[in-house]
Amino acid sequence: MAIAKAERLMNLALCLLGTRRPLSKRELRASIEAYLEAFGPGHAAGSGPGRTAAPGGDGTGNGSDDAFNRMFERDKDDLRELGLIIETVESVDGETGYLARRDSNRLPPVTLDVEEAAALGLAAKVWQQARLAGAASGALQKLRAAGMPLAEDPYEGHMALEPRIPVHEAAFEPLMLAARDRRPVVFDYRKANAAHPEQRHVEPWTLECWRGHWYLAGWDRDRGAERVFRLSRITGRVRSRGIPFTAPVPDHVTVRGTVESWAGETATGTARIKVRAGHGYPLRARALSALDLGDGWDELEIPYGHGLDAWLVEFGPDVIVLEPAELRADVLDRLRAVAKG
Repeated sequence: MAIAKAERLMNLALCLLGTRRPLSKRELRASIEAYLEAFGPGHAAGSGPGRTAAPGGDGTGNGSDDAFNRMFERDKDDLRELGLIIETVESVDGETGYLARRDSNRLPPVTLDVEEAAALGLAAKVWQQARLAGAASGALQKLRAAGMPLAEDPYEGHMALEPRIPVHEAAFEPLMLAARDRRPVVFDYRKANAAHPEQRHVEPWTLECWRGHWYLAGWDRDRGAERVFRLSRITGRVRSRGIPFTAPVPDHVTVRGTVESWAGETATGTARIKVRAGHGYPLRARALSALDLGDGWDELEIPYGHGLDAWLVEFGPDVIVLEPAELRADVLDRLRAVAKG
């Protein structure tokens, strides 16, 4: 089935690209073998002396015409989704025709220099997630075939660390596709201080990665407000809905700032914590001051913002919050929720 559809789309694209004048649905139906085999030449094309009408419920081919029209519209939309620019032209006799002009569907020459090609190659290495890894590799192959210069990696074989963005959450791919296609989603979400998940209806805007964790920013329909969700707390399957967004999508920079704030990157104060000696190196890197307590613990002063409690919980018994009191209470609530399962 997939091969047959791909062949049908290819033939339709070739017809639209190869014509110098707009072709009507009737002409395309009679020119493409897959349409002929499935629906016949059509009522308009098949009527007349010595011709047999296409099969239909009343012998006129109307049922077949309707089925062809639906398939043709789907095929046309699929080609446009793939990037083919299809023009719709109205003829003098009122008949609608279609064509894809070659000059409108021709990409300009690729003019990347060696440094730009190296940057693209490095970016393609970043993704480990299967779908994006394949897309990145395919894009590089097409660019190289179009003349992009090959760039040698000066650090290949000498780097101790390789750039990678891990994506382990099953929710990543359906949320990425839903955000791209502007489709609302439904999923079960367990807050850090909750024992059981609850259902959320969200209009997804973008996915952002902070401190190795993926976050979804979007519009929470139930709460009527902007919200950020950590993908690792989404349970079960993400279901998409074929209904439009109700809230405007903000600028990407604004959304990044929101995720940054929710992920604890924007500090509004300071906190004092105890960290076991030899542990908590990410916290030590952010510390404003450090004091050796001499008993196997160090006292750190670190920036305090929204989401810090969720980060501190990840260090388990190696971190103790001293102040502020509300941060200590939030961390304890989260630990109790984890202990309850």
